[in-house]
Amino acid sequence: MIPEHIRSRDGRAPAGRGITWRGARPNSLADNGHFGETHVSELAAFDRRESEVRGYIRSFPVLFERANGSVLSTADGRDYLDFFAGAGVLNYGHNNPKLTEPLIDYLRDGGILHGLDMATSAKRDFIEAFERRILEPRGLDYKMQFTGPTGANAVEAALKVARQATGRSNVVAFTNGFHGLSLGALAATGNAKYRRAGGIDLGGVTRLPYDGYLGADLDTLDLFEKMLTDPGSGLDLPAAVIVETVQGEGGINVASPAWLQRLRELTAAHGILLIVDDIQAGVGRTGAFFSFEESGIVPDLVTVSKSISASGLPMSLLLMRPEVDVWEPGAHTGTFRGNSLAFVSARAALDTYWADTAFVEQIAERSTQLRTALDAIATEFPEAGFVVRGRGLMYGLASVSRPELAGAVSAAAFEHGLVIETSGGSDEVLKFLPALTITAEELDAGLAIVRESLRAVGA
Repeated sequence: MIPEHIRSRDGRAPAGRGITWRGARPNSLADNGHFGETHVSELAAFDRRESEVRGYIRSFPVLFERANGSVLSTADGRDYLDFFAGAGVLNYGHNNPKLTEPLIDYLRDGGILHGLDMATSAKRDFIEAFERRILEPRGLDYKMQFTGPTGANAVEAALKVARQATGRSNVVAFTNGFHGLSLGALAATGNAKYRRAGGIDLGGVTRLPYDGYLGADLDTLDLFEKMLTDPGSGLDLPAAVIVETVQGEGGINVASPAWLQRLRELTAAHGILLIVDDIQAGVGRTGAFFSFEESGIVPDLVTVSKSISASGLPMSLLLMRPEVDVWEPGAHTGTFRGNSLAFVSARAALDTYWADTAFVEQIAERSTQLRTALDAIATEFPEAGFVVRGRGLMYGLASVSRPELAGAVSAAAFEHGLVIETSGGSDEVLKFLPALTITAEELDAGLAIVRESLRAVGA
């Protein structure tokens, strides 16, 4: 059953085949209001003035107004469980009071809102908390560069400084990788739709197969090693390799610890810098704070964004070994790299959730719950040929025989009161990305909706 606190605020919640519906049970899309007159009116301004590039509004065509924890609420009183968490921005949930109250206090006290890269108390407090809670306990020695509001900004900075530090220009990226949509980051991104939008040739990057891309029995790094050692391979010695330990947008593909360890060994042996893109997989998403901790590797550079601010506010940073920090003063700037409100909520999250191991243990419990349920779903719907993959609270459910199922289930789940997205080059993976703070009851409720949606689409 759906927990009482996420039912429609008008109190209507008739049961429907094992789940509780939000609002009146819809007989059609129009009955559910998504394409009815009310919703057309609510969304008219977006249709009239917002660019055709808009995306998520097409999948979830309602007017959201407020949110709390793992629940999104619309202007007309419908509540939706959130298994998307702002594409990984909201690891600590919506409007977490442990994070919003420090923001309110900071605003009330007249704290500096915009500081460029000047010294501010908010930034100092974040740096010291990051040292104390994250770097020092892990024995990591990284310089920090505040690159601007988005993860793509951090990737651009990483690529630029890696090329400067090595004096080389080529970068190796992997199939199905996603690193952002600005031109430098886009060159490292694999998805054809995004690459077409660049409008120019996207050079300077050599694409190699990710772990498992050519099948489970083939180590794709054999090819990389051969190309590095063969003078006839045509591979220019790279400045850097950029990799996600779990490919979020690429289909929840998971690199094994052994594969990552070998990649680290190869890059170190050839003087190549290793960049781990932890924008979506980091900040606890896979269990530990950094997604690479499980493998025991230490990257040369790490890009961090999305949930680092903890509150949904824009923030990104680049971590790099001190010897890689070869920037000249002011050589890479950005107007919005001094978001003091983001520093305040980020520091609050570090002190609240990363002072001990309790949060990591909680993530592990929810991860086991999610994995067990997804394995059961795969067994319950054998004709779909589901494959379950992921780590922590970052999982994918992919149908080998029916790749169109993911989109159909996402749409049906939304009609049932669940926001859940797809992933992969062809949107063939149903992507589970709930808040790390989600309760066991909420997780079970969302999974019940997924089961109901699978039945509804004939899986």
